[in-house]
Amino acid sequence: MNKYNIGLLRFLLVCMGWAMLGAAAAASPDPVTTTAPASETDSTVRFFNRKIVTFRGSLYGVSAADRARRAQFRLREQLDLPGPHKVTQKAEAAGIMIQINGATAFFVTPDDADRLQSESLETSAQRSGSALERAIAESQESRNLQAVLQALAKAALATGVALVLGWILFRVRRTTAQKIKGSAQDRAAALQLGGVKVFHQERLAAIFDKTLKGLFQLLLFLLLYEWLSIVLASFPFTRAWGELLNGFLWGLVLQLGTAVATAMPGLFTALVIFYLARLGGRMLDGFFERIRTGRNEVPWLQADVVEPTRRIAKGVLWLFAIAMAYPYLPGAQTDAFKGLSVLVGLMISLGSSNLVGQAASGLILTYGRVFRKGEYVRIGEHEGTVTEVGMFATRIRTGLGEELTL
Repeated sequence: MNKYNIGLLRFLLVCMGWAMLGAAAAASPDPVTTTAPASETDSTVRFFNRKIVTFRGSLYGVSAADRARRAQFRLREQLDLPGPHKVTQKAEAAGIMIQINGATAFFVTPDDADRLQSESLETSAQRSGSALERAIAESQESRNLQAVLQALAKAALATGVALVLGWILFRVRRTTAQKIKGSAQDRAAALQLGGVKVFHQERLAAIFDKTLKGLFQLLLFLLLYEWLSIVLASFPFTRAWGELLNGFLWGLVLQLGTAVATAMPGLFTALVIFYLARLGGRMLDGFFERIRTGRNEVPWLQADVVEPTRRIAKGVLWLFAIAMAYPYLPGAQTDAFKGLSVLVGLMISLGSSNLVGQAASGLILTYGRVFRKGEYVRIGEHEGTVTEVGMFATRIRTGLGEELTL
């Protein structure tokens, strides 16, 4: 067992212990210990780790916080009494009365409805009554030995499945990493932009490895997250936490899925633009290659400047393609994306002033025919044969065999 498996096992055991502590707290036969009194500023009534109702207004001069404390006390008294603990509702002039075994537990008034959610009095009362019924049922379940044993069995089964899936993830990652490392060497040579290699073999392999590692860690995190939500949802007292975790995860997945589906048309358009730019680059390669080999002749383009001209033309083509595809990229219209683009542009402008001057000098030397490949020249203290004339550098080979870049 390697260090990753050991770490996963430790994490699962710690979380399992956490869940077991929650189950032990939930298994208490006295419901009074599970009902926490509200603070002076808290107007939310809770029972057995579940939110029952939030008071937002006063009733007959009693503030929302006092109403919450009184409702909390009445719930404790009523649930201490024997009986089925049946929850009912009764409409009154002040609002809707929530009752347990026919006795009043608390009132839900029109001011208690969540106006931001356009909630009505009836909807608010129904939600509070349903939450109270569920909390009472879970409180009774926590004192049922058979239910607790079933929860422990479910948590143990979820733990076993999580361990198996984690082991499968480790095996898949190891196998995939070996295959990617072999194919990265072949693809590094073919990945070029404007005739220049974008990545070396080692760098491309490192990028693939880090990407795979990040994807593996994301999948492992999702596995542990889902496992924790299942374990917590298995026990009555921690069930609300498990539902909260699971609801947040699936809500996030739904939000991301909607964003991806919305961005697909623009992303497809950007890919089409880049594909057309790639086809245009291949056509330029063929055109300049025929001129370089002498199969075609163009009066305004000589063979010794074909290579720099080809690079300039392909660079302009790709810059134009990026400018065309930019509005269609996902998030291009957001302020964050625009701010990042301005920051990158500013950094390039500040850092490339010397580079632009050097490129302009190289263009003058290249197209002004000041130096030609194969000529023997003297530049300052250096002299030798010109081996390359380009936009960013002129290389000469001295009589001693040294190659200098000017």
